[in-house]
Amino acid sequence: MTRNVKAVSLFSGGLDSILATELIRRQGIEVIAFNVKTPFGIPKEGGKTEAEKSAEQLGVPLKVLSVDADYLRMLRKPKHGYGKNLNPCVDCKIFILKKAKAYAKEIGADFLFTGEVLGERPMSQNYPALKSIEKEAGLEGKLLRPLSAKLLPETVAEKKGLVDRTKLLSIKGRSRKPQIALAKEYGINVYPSPAGGCLLTCEEYAKKLRDLLSHKRRVSASDLALLRVGRHFRIDKNTFIVGRNESENKFLRDHKSVSDYYFELPIIAGPITLLKGPKNKPAIQTAAQLTAFYSDAKTGEVTVRFGKVALDRSITVPLPKKVDVDKLRVGYGEKCK
Repeated sequence: MTRNVKAVSLFSGGLDSILATELIRRQGIEVIAFNVKTPFGIPKEGGKTEAEKSAEQLGVPLKVLSVDADYLRMLRKPKHGYGKNLNPCVDCKIFILKKAKAYAKEIGADFLFTGEVLGERPMSQNYPALKSIEKEAGLEGKLLRPLSAKLLPETVAEKKGLVDRTKLLSIKGRSRKPQIALAKEYGINVYPSPAGGCLLTCEEYAKKLRDLLSHKRRVSASDLALLRVGRHFRIDKNTFIVGRNESENKFLRDHKSVSDYYFELPIIAGPITLLKGPKNKPAIQTAAQLTAFYSDAKTGEVTVRFGKVALDRSITVPLPKKVDVDKLRVGYGEKCK
């Protein structure tokens, strides 16, 4: 090589992206890790994402791009549909690749690569899907997948001699044994489990998000944050969110909007409930009943306090039956798609 080669790594912080990054870097190539931050990543302890922690471990620079609004537009109508829940895996890959392609052009990178392994994920990492994804992202023949490269056609970067194909790998399938062995060889001892880091694959969260998207045209960051906590219920235009513990009660209180009512029992231990939507009498009564139902109240009627800024109003309601409460829960009777 007569000049320095620069590459962009699509970097989730998972084991595959860690290994692909280290594999390319060991060829003397300058690597910049690129991570797209969607609203649906699972928060990690310590305030750092897996991408941030893994980039620090490798000592590579990390570019994080937040894409909330753009991602939501794609999520509402993904061209290739959803996975088991609300995860648009193929469209997500295309979306991220397009963002990475723009970033690579911006910094003058020579090529892009990913940690994808042929056959590891049935929906988005089979051979036809890999080729279709790179074509739709405008990267046909240009996207290197170092961990499975010897099982795939040569890319432009390989043909130009920017990367040595003989030093790339031929990993395939769902077993992680080859990756774990390679990590040991590289001295990489800390990496996340393969449990997944996307809330869209979680059935309960997907039900709540599907409900939100079907009832609200403009979804805010606060709306999405509230989906992470509490029990969610709906009647027409009203959403009711009931805290499950002290931590969630505090979260609901801190993240309520100025127009929301919040409900709480004055003496008896119980949850905080948020009422979002029209503040009519039936909605207020329902919010109060949900608050009472999940409290320690045992009597037939319960007094619940509520208000916007302060709990300056009260209403006495009968304890509802469990069967009636269950019918209001978001996703009740819904089969997982």
